[in-house]
Amino acid sequence: MPEAVCPGPRGFASCVIEWQKAHGRHHLPWQKTADPYRIWLSEIMLQQTQVQTVMPYYERFLARFPTLEALAGAPIDRVLEVWSGLGYYARARNLHRCAQVLVINRAGRFSADPEENAALPGIGRSTAAAIAVFAFGRRAAILDGNVKRVLGRCFALAGGSSAARAEREMWALAESLLPDSGVESYSQGMMDLGATVCTRHQPACHACPLRQTCVACREGRQAELPQPRMRARLPLRSSRLLLLSDGRRVLLERRPPSGIWGGLLSLPELGDESPEALARRHGCRLLGSRTLPPMVHSFSHFRLRIEVVHGAVDDIGHGVGEAIVEWLPVEQLAAAALPAPIRKLLLAAMA
Repeated sequence: MPEAVCPGPRGFASCVIEWQKAHGRHHLPWQKTADPYRIWLSEIMLQQTQVQTVMPYYERFLARFPTLEALAGAPIDRVLEVWSGLGYYARARNLHRCAQVLVINRAGRFSADPEENAALPGIGRSTAAAIAVFAFGRRAAILDGNVKRVLGRCFALAGGSSAARAEREMWALAESLLPDSGVESYSQGMMDLGATVCTRHQPACHACPLRQTCVACREGRQAELPQPRMRARLPLRSSRLLLLSDGRRVLLERRPPSGIWGGLLSLPELGDESPEALARRHGCRLLGSRTLPPMVHSFSHFRLRIEVVHGAVDDIGHGVGEAIVEWLPVEQLAAAALPAPIRKLLLAAMA
């Protein structure tokens, strides 16, 4: 990559813009549109998820829900089904609720004002700014994880006495650096730099156009900047689940709309109930059972140790008042709205 050296702090934005035009990413599907629906969808999917993971989900989601109205009118079960495997399912629930609010209250249209969009379900300040910038050409600061890393290293933002204060300082800096024109290329360039050059590990400082003004590069502090947050050890919780199957179908239960895996299908929890009693409650007879090796799944705030009892049943019936329960054919497991670890477990157990 040819050298492109930033002339100094005043040339920060113009340097990023020129670099983006020559070396930035131009192939991402959401870069080919000014449709606020598609830009919003990509921004929500990209929260805490890498681009390569998002791309096939983005294409599949648009194939099923090509417009905001199609998404708003779909049952949440279908939305979760398409989202299944992408994780952080509150994003999908907020996405669906936001689409409904827009259709009902705003004639199905986003605003060009980032403050108005930030008031919608699941849309924070940075996502609202991205919609304003890329769909409407508005001048607004985007501050996703990649941009934070670039700014943190360039300006040695090591964090203050509180996370809230550090966040305010980062936003103030991001807004002060905005160019008067070319905000789309600048914003994309900042995200591209963080994603492809100023990476978390082993940043390619030799290829960075900002290296002459970057404190971290000049002082060799890339590993310590931006200062990582102190993370407490995640607590460990436990859950016992029951896998009931006649070899052709699996008993699944729709989880409550809020909480972990909200609205998804999963295995019923045993709690204090015995496998035999739970099987009877669902209209079938337990022939035998075995306990599968436990697995541990990490969430953002805790780890979950999952123990599964695998029970063989016959005489599948229907429990009384069990609308949230369904017997799903084994061949439909791969496409069902299941949490990723539960799907993986089921596919292995039923292979």
